This record gives sequence, C-alpha cells and structure tokens, in this order.
Amino acid sequence: MPKALQTALLMLRELLFTAGPFALLAAALLWGAYTVLQPNPPRTVVLATGVAQGAYAEFGKRYATQLARHGITVQLRETQGSAENLALLQQPGSGVDLAFVQGGTWQKPAGADVADNPAGTADAPPLQSLGRMFHEPVWLFYRDDSAHRLAKAPQITRLAQLAGGTLNVGAPGSGVPPLLQTLLAANRIPPGAISLQQLPTTPAVVDLLAGKIDALVLASAPESLMVQMLLQTPGISLFNVAQAEAYSRRFPVLNPVLLPRGVVDLSRDLPPADVHLLAPTAALLARDGLHPALVQLFVQAAQQVHGGAGWFQRKGDFPNADDSEWPLAAEAQRFYRNGPPWLQRFLPFWLANLADRMWLALLGIVAVLIPLSRVLPPLYQFRIRRRVFRWYAQLRTVEDGMGQRPTSELLAELADIDTHLARTTVPLSYADELYALRGHINMVRQRLKAA
Repeated sequence: MPKALQTALLMLRELLFTAGPFALLAAALLWGAYTVLQPNPPRTVVLATGVAQGAYAEFGKRYATQLARHGITVQLRETQGSAENLALLQQPGSGVDLAFVQGGTWQKPAGADVADNPAGTADAPPLQSLGRMFHEPVWLFYRDDSAHRLAKAPQITRLAQLAGGTLNVGAPGSGVPPLLQTLLAANRIPPGAISLQQLPTTPAVVDLLAGKIDALVLASAPESLMVQMLLQTPGISLFNVAQAEAYSRRFPVLNPVLLPRGVVDLSRDLPPADVHLLAPTAALLARDGLHPALVQLFVQAAQQVHGGAGWFQRKGDFPNADDSEWPLAAEAQRFYRNGPPWLQRFLPFWLANLADRMWLALLGIVAVLIPLSRVLPPLYQFRIRRRVFRWYAQLRTVEDGMGQRPTSELLAELADIDTHLARTTVPLSYADELYALRGHINMVRQRLKAA
C-alpha cells in the first residue's frame, strides 16, 4: 500500500475513533429531542363536516385540497351537522380530530367561563378553537301557497304565522333544532302550535317542493347547493327576519346579516328586495392535543377558503380570532397575530416546520456539545503521539538493563524496536517526534557499544 494512502487511512481511523463518540452523542441528543417534541405532524387527519351537498361538506373538500399540497390527507366524515360534530369531538374514541361547529351549539352552564372545558364532562377531551370561519345564516324557506293559506297574506312576516302548518327543523344532530326551539320560545309560540318534523335536508327539500310540508329551516353558508337551488326555485320564498337586530340583542351568538337585492342573480333580480337574516358564525374546533403544525396548516387553509369576499362578508373578515365560546388554540393565536411562520416563505412546509419546532432544542444541544468539542483536538493529538511514545517504555527498559543483561540481548531488543518503528505511520505534522525517538534509540545503541 502506498505510504501516502496508508497515512491518509491512519488519519481517518484516528479521526473516527476520536470524533465518533462525539457524533454518536450528538445524534442521540437530536433523536431524543425529536422523539419528545415530535415536530412533524401525522399524515392523516379526520374532519367532521355535515350532510352531503351542504356547506360544511363543500368546505371540507376545499380544506382537503389545500392540505393535500403539503402531503396531509384529510378524511371527511359525513354527519348530520353541528350537534353531532360537537358530540364526536367530545367522544374520546370517535377518531374525529376537527369539526365545524355552529355558534351556540354548546349550551354553556351557568357560571362557566370560556376557559372551562366546553365538553362539560371530566371524561371528554378539552376542545380548542381555530377561529370563526364564516357566517352560517338561518334560512327559513316557505311555500307561497302556504303563506296564503296560513297567514292569509302573500308573505310570512312573523314566525307565529306558521301556526297550523308543518315545519321541518332538520335532522337530530344538526344545530338547527335547539336554535329554532329557542326562537319559538322567544316568540311565545306554544308547543304543538306548529307541527315540527326532523328530516334530513335532502328529503325535507323534496317534501317542500312536493307540497307535503309548508316550510323548512336550515343553517348553512350560501355555498350550500340546497340553499342555492331553493333561492332560485319559483313558488319558494325566503323568510325576511325584520326583527334581526332585536334577536341579536337577545341572543349574542346570532348576528344580523343582510342578503342584498340581486346578489343571487343580478339578471333575474334575485332576491327582488333586501332580506334580513340571522346568522351564527361557524367555528372550526379541534381536540386540544391536535399537533400544532396541523393547527397552523388548517388556519392557513381557512384563510384561503374563507378569506375572500362573499354574500355576507367583505374580504378579510374571516377567518378571525373573535371567539367568545371556545378557547383559541395557541398556534391559531400566533397565526392571527403574525401570519404564517417566516421560514415557510422560503422553505418547504416540512423543512420549515422542523426548524420552527426544533430550533430551541437545537440551541440547547449546541450549548452542551460546544464545551465537549474542545476535548477533541487534544484527544486526537494524544492518540497520534501514543503511537510513538509507547516505544519509549521499552527503550527505558533496555537502558535500565545496561550492565545487568547481556549487551547482545539488549542490542537485539533495540533492533526489534527499530523494526517496529519502520512500520509505524504518523501524519507529517508529528514526524518530528518519530525521528526524535529514532535518535534516542541510536544514542542508547552507541552507549551499549561503548560499554
């Protein structure tokens, strides 16, 4: 083997033996920090939406598209609506991580604070809000012929005028039945005055168009295909909540909103006049243990999905942190305060997230490793010099044997040391010590011959 290659291999070997334990310690600390912090989120998350062809389902598809760009699979779970979504979040084994929940779905106990566990039970996991996402107007559609029959007028202007008719309030599990019960009680409409039925949205719409029921109520964003269809169906009218401001004063979760004239179809002038509606806002809720990186991604997706102008909001109104019902997630607060993480503007999400979650741990590891790294140069120097210095012990043994052992035996030992030194390789920076040892061997040899 060429001498230069032999020297290079020697240096590499000594470097590995010297720096190897240091590198293993650094790797162990990094692995431990990664295991504890778990900076990368799970690849799959479950989002509870709502009925098919509803606004929740439509928004869920948009979220899935947004997060798929970052390698996250969003599984959409179809439900009956807000109340079922909240129940699934409260159920520990449901598998649901996030859900849309209509404002007012959770009935806060007297004296409870927003920081209390909204689930209301010790076994249910605490929930956190990612913000308010969109207005969810309460749409009450009725048949024009039912208005003539029940109210003796071309339009229904008060809920009490539905007395004697049949009203569908949505399937159990949606947020509409408890909300409508509250509104009926506020209007002092006695139980049984209006025949209430609880069919899912699609069968209820079919019954309304067939004349089997007089009216139906649903709470949904205008992106709902059913809402879009009913707004343009001849013979079906939308209830104008003339007392919307008064309702909002009585019930803080309800906001008065205006459906402007012509916003549905300008060419057909639909609706033909401004319509006042009541609209709770929908929140995106998550289990308290949801990975912070997923919270960040969902809030960013919410800005893309809900941040534009719409029928009931201007650009930038949603999403927002104005949530008085649920505690806001810390990562969502960070987003609303500072926007997306700075590193994500320049790096892919996975790399930026890893750096963002691990930087504090990395600083701690560096603080531990820097003092230890000062030991490496002296240790490397010791391992190289040891290849030379270990022969000095045998040289001293030979020198001490002068006059006590036969000279020929001592000279043979010196020759053996010299032979081993000829096969010893050291870097050029340490060659002076090798030559110094050879000089000392010759000096002892000369003394032996002189003796």
